[in-house]
Amino acid sequence: MSGRSRKVVAVVDDDPRILESLQDLLESADHVVRLHSSASSLLASGVANIDCLITDISMPVMDGYELRARVRQLRPELPVFLISGRRDLTPDRTGDDQGPTEFFSKPFDGPALLAAIAEVLHEAKE
Repeated sequence: MSGRSRKVVAVVDDDPRILESLQDLLESADHVVRLHSSASSLLASGVANIDCLITDISMPVMDGYELRARVRQLRPELPVFLISGRRDLTPDRTGDDQGPTEFFSKPFDGPALLAAIAEVLHEAKE
């Protein structure tokens, strides 16, 4: 992680309302936000200059689990937050073998998400 003071959080979700909501929430905590409507968009832009990734699980073409696996090949230490509105997806599928991963169900608790992001970004500095 670089010495930047503002952390860059990438958000991947195919729902523009979720992207807008997360952008507002993350910017309120003084994060720089990079929005992507698909996994391929994020991968095309690269993951070298982000500090944290939030991705929806259920997306067309490439789901959040596959995106996380691809990102892990490039940046194994990158904190990843999986989000989903589907009740049949549970945090146990996030898998400890895939590196640091947090799971939040939609609708998620904004302050809890911000606290979890702050915690992983603080740990990554140490």
